[in-house]
Amino acid sequence: MRGAFITLEGLEGVGKSTHRDRCKAYLEERGLSVVVTREPGGTELGERIRTWILDAEHDNLSAEVETLLMFAARGYHIDTVIRPALDRGHWVLCDRFTDATFAYQGAGRGVGPDLLLPLKAAIQRDLEADLTLLFDAPIEVGFERIADRSKDHFEREDRAFFARVREGYTELARAYSGRYRVIDAAKPIEEVWAATVAQLDQFIERFGRE
Repeated sequence: MRGAFITLEGLEGVGKSTHRDRCKAYLEERGLSVVVTREPGGTELGERIRTWILDAEHDNLSAEVETLLMFAARGYHIDTVIRPALDRGHWVLCDRFTDATFAYQGAGRGVGPDLLLPLKAAIQRDLEADLTLLFDAPIEVGFERIADRSKDHFEREDRAFFARVREGYTELARAYSGRYRVIDAAKPIEEVWAATVAQLDQFIERFGRE
């Protein structure tokens, strides 16, 4: 039986990575085999692209080329990690996926659907997340939580950029309400985790019936 594909989305500082690891442990307690990965990244190629984009100074990097790099990393990631794991019956937890490209490069940087949609179709083919957990919080909350850490390529953007990204995620949640579950990440961490567990439990029950 094919495994489930769960993606975690949200702005910086919303706690995705923390809850990703807790989700892994929780699913494993339920007897599931879980593969955790991330985007950009997840493979040697993807991690190299991630490092170059996030850490390098590249003022001449256009939004379109940034998008192409994301999809290049994603294509190899899907072919070598995600699809094989799902086909073996593993559940895959991915820290960001294509929705992040639509939110960051699309809504944030203004890349249009005329580029994004054909790339998604070509790279993903029939693959789509079964469940997307969107950890949502006002941008001020995220900025406060990451205030003390050194900023990467995206974290150096201004609040107007992140406001557009957040709205992009909101639009995606409306458009794909069947797989999206929005979690209020501004609440205390244990309340966020309780809401996450509730969504996981509902999904596990539903996925088992399909």
